[in-house]
Amino acid sequence: MAEKKDVQFEEVKAEEAADKVIERAKGFWEKYSKMIIYGGGALIVLLGGYYAFQNFYKEPRELKAYDAIFQAQRYFEKDSLQLAMNGDGQYAGFEKIASNYSGTKAGNLAKFYAGVCALQLGDANKAVKYLSDFSTDAKEIQTIAYARLADAYAELGKNDDALKFYDKAGHYYPEHDGLSADNLFRAGMLCEVLGKEDQAAKYYKEIKEKYSRTEKGYQIDKYLARVGVVE
Repeated sequence: MAEKKDVQFEEVKAEEAADKVIERAKGFWEKYSKMIIYGGGALIVLLGGYYAFQNFYKEPRELKAYDAIFQAQRYFEKDSLQLAMNGDGQYAGFEKIASNYSGTKAGNLAKFYAGVCALQLGDANKAVKYLSDFSTDAKEIQTIAYARLADAYAELGKNDDALKFYDKAGHYYPEHDGLSADNLFRAGMLCEVLGKEDQAAKYYKEIKEKYSRTEKGYQIDKYLARVGVVE
């Protein structure tokens, strides 16, 4: 995250201020994107496999869809993202699976993977397309989908949407302390980037009150101090 600058936005023309905010938000994404994406990569693989195992029905089309997605998931696990996304000529990638098996559980899950791959490959617009169209009752995966959607909006400079989905990811599955704290923290950091220190403080306080035993909870006092909250 870029260092806080002593620039008073009220002294800058509205249009110029908006441009600066977008650039700072993009700087936030550029600095933290690898940590955000790869930090959750192993969790995505594990949850994706569990979700598939638990939820696919043994119906002909579902089985074909499951067989189709298996190889793409293996490429994803190996960080072969182009092959995972587009296929290898023999096996279909997530994009084609999402299209060919629309209406199946595998087709729906392929949208999630396609969105994550697109984000890592630098196509935030495509990430928004797929992740916005994905939904599941599996709360862990849905929380990750909201967080990756927020990442995509941050990359595009759509900061209100990014904050909305970081907030949603932070509150969607409160029973999962780690995911909740991570996403509330991202919401707080983005608020700082946007000059909304009071709002950032609210997110940091929530982490301290609810998730003090998480990794982010152990560090949160220094971020509270940074936005002027001393307890």
